[in-house]
Amino acid sequence: MILETERAAVCAYARRMVGDGLVVGTSGNVSVRAGDLVAVTPTGVAYASLTPADIAVVDLGGQVVDGSLKPTSELPMHLSVYWDVRDPDGEPVTAVVHTHSPHATAVSTLVREVPPIHYVIATIGPSVRVARYATYGTPELAAAVLEALDGRRGCLMANHGTLTYGDGLEAAYHRAQQLEWACRVWLLAQSAGRPSLLPPVEVANVVDRLRGYGQG
Repeated sequence: MILETERAAVCAYARRMVGDGLVVGTSGNVSVRAGDLVAVTPTGVAYASLTPADIAVVDLGGQVVDGSLKPTSELPMHLSVYWDVRDPDGEPVTAVVHTHSPHATAVSTLVREVPPIHYVIATIGPSVRVARYATYGTPELAAAVLEALDGRRGCLMANHGTLTYGDGLEAAYHRAQQLEWACRVWLLAQSAGRPSLLPPVEVANVVDRLRGYGQG
């Protein structure tokens, strides 16, 4: 079985999305790129029952090269990220996480950009855009997401959910979690009054500081 390690990781993170409340049922999807191949969750299969052998492997043109199940209907969106997105700091783009997390999806119906309610927004970029609405699984949605990702590591998708990417599933998934948390904070603050927001200069400062964050 090719990409055995990547397929196992896709299974693990797909199940984790359910446990963390970022998706329900069979919604959302996960992929990992290894060279010219992509391991991606299948369409319409409960994540609890997934095994590595169930994970589809496709080439960058979308043709299935291994696996008996059809890949996610959002494959065009995943492939467009691998083809066309450039990380702001030049890091490799090797994993994509798409969620239907509830707070972020709610915010996607209210604003065109996530307000800078907390500096954690800077894990995505100077701001988090909301991609214009398009039907799921379509080239139009893939194009809308690419526009929203310009200079960013994630976005909301209007009336739909979120997409984040990274160099590895850990990075992409962490950004999905942080984005959901920030959207929850904004909704809570908004429900109680008029929240104060960070000025753009401070968000830019945090973006710069995060480049040297951690043990690396």
